[in-house]
Amino acid sequence: MFAFLRLAARRLVVLPLMLLGITLLVFVVLQFSPNDPAYNALGESASPEARAAYAAAHGLDDPLPVRYVRFLGRLAQGDLGQTAPPAAPVIDRIVTAFPLTMQLTLLALVLAVVLALALGVVGALYRDRWPDQLGRLLSIAGVAIPSFWLGILLIQEFALGLDLFPTGGYVNPADSPGEWLRSLALPAIATAVPVAASLSRLVRTSMVEELDRDYVRTATGNGLPRAVVIRGVLRNALITPLTVLGLRVGYLLSGAVVVETIFDLPGMGKLILEGVTNGDVALVQGAVLTIALAFLVVNLVVDLLYLVVNPRIRAV
Repeated sequence: MFAFLRLAARRLVVLPLMLLGITLLVFVVLQFSPNDPAYNALGESASPEARAAYAAAHGLDDPLPVRYVRFLGRLAQGDLGQTAPPAAPVIDRIVTAFPLTMQLTLLALVLAVVLALALGVVGALYRDRWPDQLGRLLSIAGVAIPSFWLGILLIQEFALGLDLFPTGGYVNPADSPGEWLRSLALPAIATAVPVAASLSRLVRTSMVEELDRDYVRTATGNGLPRAVVIRGVLRNALITPLTVLGLRVGYLLSGAVVVETIFDLPGMGKLILEGVTNGDVALVQGAVLTIALAFLVVNLVVDLLYLVVNPRIRAV
C-alpha cells in the first residue's frame, strides 16, 4: 500500500506541471490562428473602429504573456471563455459533448484489450501454428486499416447492407441501454481495431518471452496446472503491453474524435470540427485542453495499474 501511495504521489506532483505545459502550448499555437475574434463576434458589417474597440475591451491587444496569465486565471475558475455568436459558455458545450466521447473511448478500450489478449495469448500458446499465423495476419490487417476507413466499411456492410446497426446518431443510455449500445457498437469497433491489432503483437511477443523462461519449466515440472502457469505468465507478460496501452489511449481519444464525425455523434469530435469551421478559437482551445487532461488522467491510472499487474515494481 505504501508503494502504491508513493507512486501515486509522484505522478500527482508531475500532473499539474504537465498540464501547465499543455496549456502554454495550446494557447500559444492558437494565437497564430488567422481568425479574428472581433470579426467572429461582430460580423462582416462591423467597422474597423468597432473591431479595434472590441479588441481593446477584451484585452486582445495586450502582450502574449499578459493574455496567457489572464487565461490561466480564468481557467483556474473553470472559465474556458465564450463561443462565437450565438455566445454560450464553452464549458457548457464541453460538459454536454465530453461524456459521449468518453463512453466511446471506454467501449473501444475494453474491446481493444479483449481482442488483443485473445489474439496475443492464443498466438503465443500455438506458436508458429495456424492460429498464430491467422492472428498475425489479422493484426497486420488491423494496423494497416485507418479507423475512419474501417468506419465507412462498417456502415456500408452492417448498417446499409444488413441493417443491423444505425448509420449514425446517438441514443442516451438512460432512454434505452440496448439502443445506446447499438449506436456506439460500430464506432467502437472502428476505433478499437487498430489499437487491438498493435497490442496483440506486443502481447504475443511478451507471452512468448515469458513462456521460454526457466520458472515456467520449473512450475510445469512440479506439476502445477497449466491454467495456473499461464495465468502467472500472462500477469508478468502484461507489463510492456500496459505501458503501450497508456500511450494508445491518446490514439483512442483522437480516433474517437475522427470516428464521431463519420457516425454523426455529438461528441468532442463534432465540437472541434464546429470550432475549426467557425473559427472559434475558444471552443477549439477548450476542447483540446479537455482531451489532453483526460489523456493525462488515464495515463496516471495506467501507471498505477503496474503495481497491480506485477508486484516486482513495488520495490522500485
